[in-house]
Amino acid sequence: MEGTRGTRLEEAERESLVGAVHGVSGPVVTATRMAGAAMYELVRVGHAELVGEIIRLDGDMATLQVYEETSGVQVGDPVLRTGTPLSVELGPGILGSIFDGIQRPLRDIAEATRSIYIPRGTNVPALPRHLDWDFVPSKAIRVGSHVTGGDIYGTVAENSLLQHRLMVPPRSRGTVTYIAPPGHYGVTDVVLELEFQGVREPLSMIQVWPVRQVRPVAEKLPANHPLLTGQRVLDALFPCVQGGTTAIPGAFGCGKTVISQSLSKYSNSDVIVYVGCGERGNEMSEVLRDFPEGSRSPSTFGTWDCTVASWPTPPRAGPRRSGRSRGAWRRCRRVFWGLDKKLAQRKHFPSVNWLISYSRYLRALEPHYERAHPELPALRDRARRILQEEEELAEIVQLVGKASLAEGDKVTLEVAKLLKDDFLQQNGYSAYDRFCPFYKTVGMLQNLVTFYELARGAVEGAGPEEQRVTWATIREGLGDILYRLSAMKFKDPVKDGEEQILASYAQLQEEMVAAFRNLGD
Repeated sequence: MEGTRGTRLEEAERESLVGAVHGVSGPVVTATRMAGAAMYELVRVGHAELVGEIIRLDGDMATLQVYEETSGVQVGDPVLRTGTPLSVELGPGILGSIFDGIQRPLRDIAEATRSIYIPRGTNVPALPRHLDWDFVPSKAIRVGSHVTGGDIYGTVAENSLLQHRLMVPPRSRGTVTYIAPPGHYGVTDVVLELEFQGVREPLSMIQVWPVRQVRPVAEKLPANHPLLTGQRVLDALFPCVQGGTTAIPGAFGCGKTVISQSLSKYSNSDVIVYVGCGERGNEMSEVLRDFPEGSRSPSTFGTWDCTVASWPTPPRAGPRRSGRSRGAWRRCRRVFWGLDKKLAQRKHFPSVNWLISYSRYLRALEPHYERAHPELPALRDRARRILQEEEELAEIVQLVGKASLAEGDKVTLEVAKLLKDDFLQQNGYSAYDRFCPFYKTVGMLQNLVTFYELARGAVEGAGPEEQRVTWATIREGLGDILYRLSAMKFKDPVKDGEEQILASYAQLQEEMVAAFRNLGD
């Protein structure tokens, strides 16, 4: 009798966790008999056990957001409550993997189903269970140690380039009663055991964390180190910091994808996580083809593909490029790299508009520049003033012609043309210019600004009218210098090296100063 009563209680408990479909409208499903459910609880909908989430509760009625195709789901089908929120698995194996928007591992599903499609109701662990990892316990942790959430108790070699630090979960604490010795373990094997107030808690290398809950942090580190992208217009004029936020809005064909892939290839980042939401399949496939697992040195590339078929998001959907949307972008991001369709149509890439773009990290980066490149802030300010003045002069030129301008204004126009064509513009398909090291960026900008200062000083110098220097005189007498300024970008960082490139730039600056001195004489 006791066994029968226990079985009936278990069956009643299971039945209390099962609701029924009341209505279906695309990815939105309503269900009845859901009393006791919680907001954002994970549910399994229908006989295929589709993944869903409770987004609204009203008595015993619940509204569900289903993240899979709901065709075939009928009124009366079961809705199974799991009692847990929608969560992700964190641990070794997450890097180098490809997931959809609810962390289903696409590679593992493809191998299991032998299909390019994801069968409905697929339930495959996010992190591979069949792999063993080389676990190394921390030297500071031993039996009897007191630990709390966030303490590092071991490391795992995620790949040949990156060490994965294993931390005590945020809600865990206690005295270590067991820590695994060095060896190979799976992600579900117990590698640490804690005891707190008489309760023992076994821990594995996996942490399951609700997606809607922010991971706690001890402190926010200062964002004072530049994110070097290898793109001169970004690194020199509108720098971002590691850990910063950036918006790159632009019309179709302006190069958003190219900039994001350039950041993935060349930026000074250890890990690249590519999140594609609503992107076209050919762009996602290009990313995966260009960045196979472990091929990126010295960093690791991982993708988190968030394209979910049931989301009402058309291909390439996103914020519209209206003035209202652009204002929203600017309010939520510290760096704004605004792409210009007119620049893209003129084949000027990266098509970053230097008049509307900005960076609010300049003050935070001042200490770094003072140590590494103290001359850069002044060079940046001068370059931006030249480009701004050129924009104002362009309107005058359209009205009265270039010949009516003062000689100093002619210098501004010509140097601005050098800046736009030979500094801000970059050929992403060339070996010498697809990536520009920061030392090369600073060296090029210094020579261009030096030429501007010398030229303005020459044409604005005092003296008899017949002996004054004009822009025509400079162009005729310093034609070789102008050519070499344009050719600075052709220096190949790989073939020529930093020392040779900086030496050639320094020599060019010396010859430039001497040439202007001779021009004045």
